[in-house]
Amino acid sequence: MLENLPCSTLQHKSLTIEGYSRGAVQSYWRVPELHVGLELGASPWLFMGTKTFLVTHGHLDHLAALPVFVARRRMMKMDPPVIFLPAQIVDDTWKMLKAWQRLDRGRMNCELIGVSPGDSIDLSREHRFTVFQTKHTVPSVGYVIHDVRRKLKPEYHGLAGDEIRDIRLQGTEVTAEIQTPLLAFTGDTAPVGLDADPNIYKAQILLTEMTFFRPDHRREKIHKFGHMHLDDLLERADKFQNELIILAHLSTRTHPGEAKRRLEQTLPEHLKDRVHLWT
Repeated sequence: MLENLPCSTLQHKSLTIEGYSRGAVQSYWRVPELHVGLELGASPWLFMGTKTFLVTHGHLDHLAALPVFVARRRMMKMDPPVIFLPAQIVDDTWKMLKAWQRLDRGRMNCELIGVSPGDSIDLSREHRFTVFQTKHTVPSVGYVIHDVRRKLKPEYHGLAGDEIRDIRLQGTEVTAEIQTPLLAFTGDTAPVGLDADPNIYKAQILLTEMTFFRPDHRREKIHKFGHMHLDDLLERADKFQNELIILAHLSTRTHPGEAKRRLEQTLPEHLKDRVHLWT
């Protein structure tokens, strides 16, 4: 496999998180087990086989690689990709792709699907994603990917198989859908986006931003430009039920070592083993 872009990997239980993120540079993620990618700030060859991507907003460091990704899949005779992104930016994204189609002399075959907060869309029989509102300087959303199963209703526990069959044949639904949040992804957002959906704090894995962390970074200015400070996370320390919290999108003015030291100094003990700084 051609390794043309940086890409780190982290395994948590049955899920693998792959990708890279640096503020104003590029962000791109993939979860192979869910057959889904997150953001298209760049397009690693490693991600070529992932057909479906969820994009949070239209800034260049999150979407600039879309025409590259679409063109490469066409060149490799793969199915056109399916890209979910905020409904407000679909038309402009098509205009961008059409311009590249003229420049590249190759068709930009893909499916762009606009989403809005409150949407619930099936990825597969076992997985579904929901959309929540975030706050950035452009239209933006976040996503929660859920595991979806059907389980026998409690009132039928203990019955024999033939008894359950007979009840089902009578037209009674004996199972109920159980939806479990696996992965929450906020993209770039002010703190209000982190509070937009209770499942963000309940998901097995939370992938969110921590663009700024120094005490002298002014939070009111950070929030105005749709980002978060470490102190915003510390104020919510008791809300996190997540097994793994990935902090990414560090500012380019930040040295990763400095950010790690700051986290070690300030994180409460009950979070230290669950927080991973993506560098």
